[in-house]
Amino acid sequence: MTSYAQEQVTPYDHQREKSEQVEEMFDHIAHSYDQLNTTLSVGIDKLWRRKAIKTLQAYRPQRLLDVATGTGDFAILACRKLKPQQIIGIDISEGMMAVGRKKVEQAGLESVIRFKREDCTALSFDAESFDAITVAFGVRNFDGLDKGLKEMHRVLKQGGRLVILELSSPTRFPMKQLYRFYSRTVMRWVGRLISKDDSAYTYLPQSIEACPQGEQMAGIIHRAGFEEVKYEQLTFGICTLYTATK
Repeated sequence: MTSYAQEQVTPYDHQREKSEQVEEMFDHIAHSYDQLNTTLSVGIDKLWRRKAIKTLQAYRPQRLLDVATGTGDFAILACRKLKPQQIIGIDISEGMMAVGRKKVEQAGLESVIRFKREDCTALSFDAESFDAITVAFGVRNFDGLDKGLKEMHRVLKQGGRLVILELSSPTRFPMKQLYRFYSRTVMRWVGRLISKDDSAYTYLPQSIEACPQGEQMAGIIHRAGFEEVKYEQLTFGICTLYTATK
């Protein structure tokens, strides 16, 4: 398996597995995660999610797997827009999913959405179990990008769709310079202020910069077995939408 720079970027130290640290970090900031998302993205993340879900509407998937589901925002929106029979949201952070379960209960969607603790690099599901798989802002946290993508390929049905949303670094002037200042200064300051976790919002911009993006990420997705891999940069390259088929 290829080793990527993102796998060397960790929230706290280099002595423990990245997945263990990511779990600890998200458990710690779960209480403030939704507020931080809205504040740091100025609400644009909601538009990105809607665009990602729209790519699935023509396929009418009935069984979805939402990887790195966090507090369940993507799963809830997908449930409302796509009307599937079932969505399983998986994550390694029980703290994040605890927040998600409350939101799902408040929305009255418990009969459709359920959460399960899973490591994306070793999924417990049978092969060809899902019509579609989504990952919103979680790929950069994978401790084993190739393994995670190959596992998603394994549990996706033939003809099924993969949709990935991931934060990315703009490459053109002046957005490149503006975003670098924002991510390294404003993002860290606001993140520390709200979450009370100094490391988490130092890790965030570092993980974005280290994560493969654009053509490189599309190539990695293709090598994992996916076909028809496409990508689209959103909001001047701050976010990238990837779609693929098995």
